[in-house]
Amino acid sequence: MKILVVSSEAMPFVKTGGLADVAGTLVDEYKKLRHGAALFLPLYRKIKQSAMDFGIKPLGKEITVPLAGIPEKGMLWKGKTPQGTTVYFIENDKFYDRDELYGTPAGDFPDNASRFVFFDRGVLEALRALNLNFDVIHCNDWQTCLIPVYIKTLYKEYFPKTKTILTIHNMGYQGQFSPDNMPLTGLGWKLFNMEALEFYGKINLLKGGIVFADALTTVSGNYAKEILTKEYGFGLEGVLKKRSKDIYGILNGIDYKEWNPEKDSLIPASYTAKNLKGKARCKTELQKACGFIEDDSFLIGIVSRLSAQKGLDLVAKAIDDIINLGAQVAVLGKGDESFQHMFSDLQKKYRGRVSFSMGFNDSLAHKIYAGSDAFLMPSRYEPCGLGQLIALRYGTIPIARKTGGIINTVTQYNIDKGTGTGFLFGGYSADKLLEAVKQAAALFKDKKQWQKICKNAMSEDFSWQESAKRYISLYKKLKEKDKVIYSHAG
Repeated sequence: MKILVVSSEAMPFVKTGGLADVAGTLVDEYKKLRHGAALFLPLYRKIKQSAMDFGIKPLGKEITVPLAGIPEKGMLWKGKTPQGTTVYFIENDKFYDRDELYGTPAGDFPDNASRFVFFDRGVLEALRALNLNFDVIHCNDWQTCLIPVYIKTLYKEYFPKTKTILTIHNMGYQGQFSPDNMPLTGLGWKLFNMEALEFYGKINLLKGGIVFADALTTVSGNYAKEILTKEYGFGLEGVLKKRSKDIYGILNGIDYKEWNPEKDSLIPASYTAKNLKGKARCKTELQKACGFIEDDSFLIGIVSRLSAQKGLDLVAKAIDDIINLGAQVAVLGKGDESFQHMFSDLQKKYRGRVSFSMGFNDSLAHKIYAGSDAFLMPSRYEPCGLGQLIALRYGTIPIARKTGGIINTVTQYNIDKGTGTGFLFGGYSADKLLEAVKQAAALFKDKKQWQKICKNAMSEDFSWQESAKRYISLYKKLKEKDKVIYSHAG
């Protein structure tokens, strides 16, 4: 199979969230499985600044993308992942030479429609310029959703056999823009209708991808079912129901080479499920780094994008009671200004008990996963969630709300049987969250039981290999039939 993964971010080049981990890891897994795989990204400022580290160089090829009839130029670059997978980049400093990818804490960039229309059409122009063809183009989230539309319309004659698959990582982000942006696409007003791109008077790019892609996937089996409901469909549940037979849930994985407490160079001490002694040292060092007392307090970690989706308002409501339990809370994240201010204020209020580090600090993230006793994920919704998968790998016990991929990956601990890997709560309330924290804190005092749940957690396997094989199977079926129908069971 010749597979092109198109994403607005990917590790190790640039990251704001879990999408980067998925896109970056998946192409390398395909290479291991001996398939021809490549990745396409915008050439953001952050990537250009580290270009030498990855051998990223200009190809000397220029493309032209018409935006509302005005030609916009782009230069093509090429590099490789550390595992040797080919990566292509589109350079356009007007669109991508910025500190951030999508916006600032104050809001999205106002020209995001132009930026990602240019990227999507630019990818197809780049394939033509480089004389490349792929069996499947795997698109990710709204930023790449015009590619399936273009493949079925303006570029049909150029890529007649290319199939497209769209992975919906998060229904909460849809790429909605005013209809004034429709001319940018070059598609004409005929596609601004209820059966295509129009959504309550706006352009909805995610909707376009849902309608035009040959198959759709979500990042967990449970989320594939949830998005068909009003609660989780964000207004597109009707469109998704029409394509329900084409929706397939494939659980995300994590890279066990990067996330491995036995060989992790970013943590103070290594450890395994059979020998957890090193985890105690990781906790002590994390306490030092956070300015906490180095004792046996119940240490809770949070590594998260700071958004309403993540249930952080529940943390604010429950924090007084959590601290009164004697807990310590280490937070790492970046996102909405309101939550950044919230955690800054909590750090001041509970100095020595709450620590907040703003940003995406990979080294500190590893230390929090390894040094914490528990990992808090009270998400309002969670398509898959990578945080709990990493936490399990490090024997850091998830305390999480029962939603989305959490249900597929964490099981409630049963004291009598000694089975399970975490503590789950239903509903959406601070009281329910606090109840789960109290259960975890109580078990933490029973060191024999706590060691058991840690070993259970570390024995779970959520590596990427199985997920990659399921994607490959899906691609092959798409190529074998003009139209393929899937169950959404996952």
